[in-house]
Amino acid sequence: MNVSIETSWREVLQAEFDKPYFANIRASLISARNAGKIIYPPGPQIFNAFNSTPFDKVKVVIIGQDPYHGDGEAMGLCFSVPKNIKIPPSLQNIYKELKADLGLDPPAHGDLSAWAAQGVLLLNASLTVERNQANSHKGIGWYTFTDAVIRLLSEHRNHLVFMLWGNFAKQKKELIDTSRHLVLEAAHPSPLAGGAFFGCRHFSKANAYLATTGIDPVEWKII
Repeated sequence: MNVSIETSWREVLQAEFDKPYFANIRASLISARNAGKIIYPPGPQIFNAFNSTPFDKVKVVIIGQDPYHGDGEAMGLCFSVPKNIKIPPSLQNIYKELKADLGLDPPAHGDLSAWAAQGVLLLNASLTVERNQANSHKGIGWYTFTDAVIRLLSEHRNHLVFMLWGNFAKQKKELIDTSRHLVLEAAHPSPLAGGAFFGCRHFSKANAYLATTGIDPVEWKII
């Protein structure tokens, strides 16, 4: 696995790429592919979140658990799917909250690239998954890598908004300096949470916070 990643992220993360655990990630992915297993997202999209949102442009961080594991769904951005793919239930609920919070009508697709281009880092804790096997790569070292990403953002940036949805994401709060950043917590948008996500108003809260720090708000509307 060759790491093709945006320049500012490469500079910040080079020490992680050089550590033994990252060599284990590489070896695990190579071994899986050699065994004929299908891995998502496709290789060029594994670091899509980083390539879409440079380190110094990040405003908001949304943390997911691992990529979608169905055919054609994963694109390297958490909660996002390509335009020709059916919108997953969790993303449908995110769109419902956007409508309730900001009055934004949902788009006809699930591609969140427009958010990423504005500084919303759509980070999955695990960057790869085996086809039809949820959380299958949680033990190969990705959590160590993405924890480092969160910690480095917390230490080297100021006034970021971290959206932690669900118990898994909330565990990442310990990596964040809450005196320097806004942490917003809510239930997971999955239907399995019974609608507890609704009413969190994270999108308006994020923009209000960014405005108080002189940072341009995010245009959450997706065309």
